[in-house]
Amino acid sequence: MAQRAWRQHDCEHPLGEPADVPEAARPRLPRGFHTLIGTQFLSSLADNALLIVTIALLIERGEAPWLAPLLKFGFTLAYVLLAPFIGALADAVPKHRLMRWMNALKMLGLLALMLGLHPVAAFAIVGLGAAGYAPAKYGLLTELVKPQALVAANGWLEVSVVGAALAGAVLGGLLVAPFWLDSALSMGLLAALSGEALPLAATRYLPSLLLILGLYAAASALNLRVPDSGVRYARRSFRPMALLGDFATQQRTLWRDAEGGLSLAVTTVFWGLGATLQFAVLRWAEDRLGLPLAEATLLQVAVAVGVVLGACAAGRWVPLNQARRMLGFGVALGLLIPLIGLTHSVAAALPLLVLVGAVGGLLVVPMNALLQHRGHVLLSAGCSIAVQGFYENASVLAMLAVYALLLREGVSIVLLMSGFGGAIALGMAVLMWRERQAR
Repeated sequence: MAQRAWRQHDCEHPLGEPADVPEAARPRLPRGFHTLIGTQFLSSLADNALLIVTIALLIERGEAPWLAPLLKFGFTLAYVLLAPFIGALADAVPKHRLMRWMNALKMLGLLALMLGLHPVAAFAIVGLGAAGYAPAKYGLLTELVKPQALVAANGWLEVSVVGAALAGAVLGGLLVAPFWLDSALSMGLLAALSGEALPLAATRYLPSLLLILGLYAAASALNLRVPDSGVRYARRSFRPMALLGDFATQQRTLWRDAEGGLSLAVTTVFWGLGATLQFAVLRWAEDRLGLPLAEATLLQVAVAVGVVLGACAAGRWVPLNQARRMLGFGVALGLLIPLIGLTHSVAAALPLLVLVGAVGGLLVVPMNALLQHRGHVLLSAGCSIAVQGFYENASVLAMLAVYALLLREGVSIVLLMSGFGGAIALGMAVLMWRERQAR
């Protein structure tokens, strides 16, 4: 009852406390919050490590190289296709319980991979679990944390997401490295798993997959300590046409809200750009700096470090009612990308990449918090996150498709990065102008 009571109070104060509230009076992060962060970190860590091992499986099987991008495409596509339904599901059951179910679905996809299901199909099942996991974890965050602490909470969450992506890539690389595969422990596990009693796939990566399965199991165990927010929503129809109609209404509601529409536009552009930049930096490092792929991937660490720094700074110093003032960082982000494309040395590129990440963190963390708050006030925690996930992941698919098409047409990576950066800077400038006109 107490949880519902302060949620009603929040709706009367959309932006929470003013910026000059004394530090001691500002709300603390609730009990169980860091358990939620730890749970999602372990599950996301396993997702990212599994991607690397699954790519290695495709290579081992002699599959066509173009199947590797399909892993991420199929994983992301689930977020878009399930958006009208998964938000309703996230509001129909306690979100900590849904997280447990979706993590179990990820484990099911991994077990299917170990039993011989094609890697693309198995990773798509993992993507289904991830698509349901996202509105559950972000929605629970919104239900547990008061609006005044949402920016700080999002800072923690973004740090954990970026950290899981980095650590997962490193872990995945270790799990496909010869020194692990040829170790006594790996060989012993492989011998135990390859017995006739177990109908498992014939691959040397079985021990690696088993360890990733252990990470999912650890996430499930930790999830048992994630608290229930106590928030419950009215029952809704689960008929497909009714859900599609509701989803269309939810989109209009969020887009027509001044703060909700602004933050949704910014996060949609940001995540599409981030996914494209991940691939563009790799291509640029190979073409302009002459780095092999293994070394080029390390440049992504610089961007991730910057994101962590920006996210921490935003969580510490940017209150929710100042989120809209961070739009200038979006313009700066767009202008920095062409500068990176023109750089010829690693020494000059590294600080620029860190700066790009920091600017991105300062932009997206407050905007994420504002979008979550307005979505919860206007809709519900689960449905608002589903709408957000739909547009952000649709943006990822669209920008990656445009990027691939331009590369296929022979557009140079420098011109491509300049075009993307200029378009982002212009788009953010337009959003700034519209926001000031609306004041």
